[in-house]
Amino acid sequence: MELRQLRYFVRIVEAGSMSRAALDLDLVQSALSQQISRLEGELATRLLQRTPQGVTPTEAGLAFFREAKLTLRHAEQAVRAAQQARLSGSVSIGLAPTTSALLGLPLMQAMRARYPAVRLHMVEGMSGHLASMLRVRELDLAVLFGHRPDATELRQPAAGAGAGWQVQPLMEEELFLIRSAAGAPLPQALDIAALAGEPLIVPTGPHGLRSTLDGVFARARFTPNVVLEVDSLAMVMAAVDAGLGATLQPWAALGRYPDAAQRFRWARLDVPDARRINLLCSLAEEELPPAALAARGVLRDCLRTLVAEGRWAGALLIGD
Repeated sequence: MELRQLRYFVRIVEAGSMSRAALDLDLVQSALSQQISRLEGELATRLLQRTPQGVTPTEAGLAFFREAKLTLRHAEQAVRAAQQARLSGSVSIGLAPTTSALLGLPLMQAMRARYPAVRLHMVEGMSGHLASMLRVRELDLAVLFGHRPDATELRQPAAGAGAGWQVQPLMEEELFLIRSAAGAPLPQALDIAALAGEPLIVPTGPHGLRSTLDGVFARARFTPNVVLEVDSLAMVMAAVDAGLGATLQPWAALGRYPDAAQRFRWARLDVPDARRINLLCSLAEEELPPAALAARGVLRDCLRTLVAEGRWAGALLIGD
């Protein structure tokens, strides 16, 4: 006897009709009838009385119906108990400031809604710092940045770490020139020549975004006019807001400013390879607790939703 046979029988009794039950269950009526005949044969008793008006349970069928419903309810409770037991514990996730500006709150809300028993530990920091935390197992997951989706260097195991990290490409982000609203108007897009003489506020060398920008500049044989190097997104945007210079960032840098349209101007950098690659990095599969595996799926779902709804401008999903 199988659970599906119990479900079929219960639905037939509730519908009072083999044809209606077959329609509800998305089955061919002959296949449904065959399953019930098999069930009656296994029990060696008639469960349903077939009439031109439909079907009604026999006395044995009525008794079986009550117990079948109870069994199905217990089966559903067993599934829920197993899921709740599996999806408890804790998970630590690291996000860079630009990423957390758009992804942080939706991720926390989704985890609370789907897995309320999981304790979530969120860390915001520069990608290099997050990579170090992941390397020493202070994080389970982190969204980091690389030059290309395969990010070969991130797949190498850290010293003494055993198995390497799991690296999954998430998305690529276009880069934007962002100025104070007090500055001159900008077109929708600009090429690298338009940056000539532009006073730029950028992160320092080890920063993932700076590495991306240096690569763009080197390939274009362009020397930027860097006036400030700042390793804090909040300070970078404060300096831009104060008119101390412009910055090159993904659009997510504006995510914490509900009044961004009044405070800033921005234009897409129309330059080949002027993209930032986002990578979902985690400990090796066998090292991840069930809560971390669940959080990894929720993170990807949140990202898909943000991009699909147009809430993450300049972003393109990559990978699976």
